[in-house]
Amino acid sequence: MEKIVEEFIDLQAETEILVNPIPEFDTESTPMITPSEIIEFIYCPRYIYFLNCLGIPQHEELRFKVLKGRELHRKREKTNLHYIRKRPECIDKDVSVYLASKTIGVRGIVDEVLHLADGTLAPLDYKYTNFTEYTYRTHKVQSSIYAMLIKEVYKKTVIKGYICYVRNGNQLKEIIYTPKDFEEAIFVIKTIFDIILRGYYPDRTKYPNRCIDCTYRNICDKV
Repeated sequence: MEKIVEEFIDLQAETEILVNPIPEFDTESTPMITPSEIIEFIYCPRYIYFLNCLGIPQHEELRFKVLKGRELHRKREKTNLHYIRKRPECIDKDVSVYLASKTIGVRGIVDEVLHLADGTLAPLDYKYTNFTEYTYRTHKVQSSIYAMLIKEVYKKTVIKGYICYVRNGNQLKEIIYTPKDFEEAIFVIKTIFDIILRGYYPDRTKYPNRCIDCTYRNICDKV
């Protein structure tokens, strides 16, 4: 992980000097994307175009899963604040941690940062969905990006992450990161910024069923 992420950060830093010479970290003037935008991009690349290039809000507050997810996070922040997991073996945790990296180009809030007994850290993300043996690409990429952010901000090793599936009794899934996971995460980030900066209209998702719940479905074919 270290080599892949450090090479990406070095490249981003060189680019920053050329195209955006901001001397200090400033979340208001530094272009960044969020983990939510990354998930939406993987779901359908055109989301980024409509939201970031055309400035059309998606009104996600109308979507059932989004509403349930927000309700879940509000409840979680008020309960079990001091509960420390035995599996995985934790010694501490940070809840609802805001993470931002000018070099990676991402900012967002991770549900929990677990301090594990072996001295490493791990992101934990709650999902209002059912557990499956298969790990969704959206979940893995998001977790990998949280890992990159945690490593940069905390300056500690991140080897694995966790996803908690609430609809299955908070069943926990462990993700052991590989170099390929970070390579894919970096590729997704670069592609999103390419769409935003160039303003090109990407192909839609290959899966028509994803269009049913999309807030942009009525304008997608008209642009």
